[in-house]
Amino acid sequence: MPKLLGVFGSPFVRKAYVALTEKGITFDHEQVIPFGAPPEWRKISPLGKVPAYQDGDRTLADSSVIIAYLEKTKPEPSLYPSDPYDYARALWFEEYGDGGLSPIIGGKVFFPKVIGPRLFKQEPNLAEIQKVVDNELPPMFDYLEGELGNKEFLVGNKFSIADIGVATQFVNFMFAGYGVDAKRWPKLSAYINRIHSRPSFKSVIDKEKAAFGM
Repeated sequence: MPKLLGVFGSPFVRKAYVALTEKGITFDHEQVIPFGAPPEWRKISPLGKVPAYQDGDRTLADSSVIIAYLEKTKPEPSLYPSDPYDYARALWFEEYGDGGLSPIIGGKVFFPKVIGPRLFKQEPNLAEIQKVVDNELPPMFDYLEGELGNKEFLVGNKFSIADIGVATQFVNFMFAGYGVDAKRWPKLSAYINRIHSRPSFKSVIDKEKAAFGM
């Protein structure tokens, strides 16, 4: 049986988890914490990051790579639009999540407020975290609010990698005790609630809440 390796709380592990679930692939999930992982972990994940994926004697690392592999090995239901422009736009929104939202939500909000205190006994600087929430995230949310318009999904009127890549970051925002202001960003707030209510997202979110004692 295929195996997903990576710890709960990682937005990238969650990305792969959601994709596997959406495609109806049965898999095992092994909790692997990248901090202080044994040297042999580098044989599976050369950069030392999570997630990694084992499919028989094949191993892959990086959520985007794993999901691209899943799309080729189990094409339906597709997580990538067929239209060339929509396909590129979906990849763009995935990168917006991975490279844009994650360094802020993950690196400057979730990690110092949740992971630092739990794993490293670090006292969070709540004022500094709030400054990030107040100043750095609003422009990111403004963009998404404008791109959503009246659409149900970000690209092509269909759930795709774009939605997985963006919505997974907001789970960490929620775990850090924050939410999208529905008065300021009504479309984004409704969108996040809608995507997080999908069975694929809800199942992993529920398991993560239990793991974090939330």
